[in-house]
This record gives sequence, C-alpha cells and structure tokens, in this order.
Amino acid sequence: MQRDVSPGITVLLRAWRDGDTNALDQLMEITYPELHRIAMRYVSRDRPGHTLQSTALLHEAYLRLAQSHEKDWNDRAHFFGFAARLMRNILVDYARARHTYKRGAGKLTLTLIDTGPSAVQPPEVEILDLNHALAELETIDPFQSRIVELRYFGGLSVPETAEVERVSVSTVKREWVMAKTWIRRRLMQSHDDRAAQSS
Repeated sequence: MQRDVSPGITVLLRAWRDGDTNALDQLMEITYPELHRIAMRYVSRDRPGHTLQSTALLHEAYLRLAQSHEKDWNDRAHFFGFAARLMRNILVDYARARHTYKRGAGKLTLTLIDTGPSAVQPPEVEILDLNHALAELETIDPFQSRIVELRYFGGLSVPETAEVERVSVSTVKREWVMAKTWIRRRLMQSHDDRAAQSS
C-alpha cells in the first residue's frame, strides 16, 4: 500500500466522525483506487460463474460504510483495515448465499499472497474456508487473526500494521509468519478432507 503523505484522509476521517456528511463522499473519492485494489484482491477472476465483481463489492462496502456507526478511526491504516473487514463480511455473506442456493456452484476463490515461492498451499482457497480458518485462529490467537486481516485483506504494510496494533515491527513480522503457517496448514487440511470425501 502506498503511503499518502498528505493529511487529507485523516482530516476527512475526523470531519466525518464529527458529523460532516460530505466528508464521506470526499473520502471515497480519495481512497477509491486503494479500496478497489483491496476489492480485487478478494474477488478471484480465475473461475467462471462469479456474479459479484470487485466494483460491486466496493459499492456494497461503500453503502455499509455510509450506514456504519463506527467512525472512530485514528488514521488511514485503521480506515483501510475496517474497510477490508467489511468486504470480507460481504463476500462471506455472498458465498454462503450462493452455496445454499446452488450447493457449491460459483464458489468464490482466493489466492494466498506473500507466502513465498516454495510455499505449499491448496490449489484454490475458498472464501468460506478462509473465513472459517480465520475465525478458528481468532479463538486461538486474536492478535494473529487481526494481523492476517490487516496484512492480507487490508493490504497494510508491516509498519502500518504495527502502527495500528501499537506493537513493534519485529513483533508483526514474527506473528505474521506464524499466522500464515497456521492458516496454510489449516486450509491444506480442509482441502485434503474434501478430496478424501469425494474419492
């Protein structure tokens, strides 16, 4: 994520928090390119049948942002982290509805990022599997779960994640590696379990 050196986003966040209804529109205009990149990170274009595209996801997130009562963000990093969680929730709702309606047709899939060239991972990562793994990790280690959400979904850098969590950069690096390893193993287990059931 590119660092915006101007104070515009932080100023607009504070104005919106203080009741300036026009601030959200200005905020969305400034942050649209980065939010669109986050949305594209969520929506896989590798498989046919997806009816929810990144632009639609972003627009739905905008509507939820506008209706949200949570506006107490300190800076852009907090804002993007919150927006990423909104998009994750929207996709999970969408994937559950499609799974219920078509029993698995048109599943949303993701590609894990930043796992290294030699990392072993499932050929596809379904959003419901990833959401389940994150929810499970949250019960074991809420801090690691938040780091995954901020880094993977929010696209925050290690220093930005450290800033949001108010910990050292080295702590984020260490916990990020451990969280990725745990999630990758959990997703591999889910993938193997499904393969065994279908054979």
